[in-house]
Amino acid sequence: MANLNEIVTPDLCDAYPEVAVLDPIFANFGGVEAFYGPIRTIKCFEDNSLVKQAVAEQGNGAVLVVDAGGSHRCAMLGDMLAELAVANGWAGVVMYGCVRDVDILATLPLGVQAIGSHPRKSEKRGEGQRDEPLTFAGATLKPGQWLYADNNGIIVAEQELVLP
Repeated sequence: MANLNEIVTPDLCDAYPEVAVLDPIFANFGGVEAFYGPIRTIKCFEDNSLVKQAVAEQGNGAVLVVDAGGSHRCAMLGDMLAELAVANGWAGVVMYGCVRDVDILATLPLGVQAIGSHPRKSEKRGEGQRDEPLTFAGATLKPGQWLYADNNGIIVAEQELVLP
């Protein structure tokens, strides 16, 4: 793939009209505004135990997609977990929920898109599922698909995309 700084999601949509486009409900919170990688998934609600577990593992350039049920009642990712994600080679996190410590997130070399910010931390009950298909924001996201995100939006493809 060409340098990601040269690629934006509109160009990918033009070249690959079959890609899924998530509803425009996400905002950039990370220090990397454009990111991409193979998808790994978590589904959890107001409990970020599995998010902590995932970012502690090697990311190998993957994007962690978290279906937090769209909750606006707590944050599912903050500075400590984001720093762990950076240390373990994750390309980014897409959170269908909220994040916190946004001023610090903006300084980290990690892509982070979420639906909002919230100062309260989540519960820790060890609940949720990993590596399952997720459906939110008008699209279904499956482990192994590729996610591309920038300030224009988020798209999902069945395989890694290359511009002609």
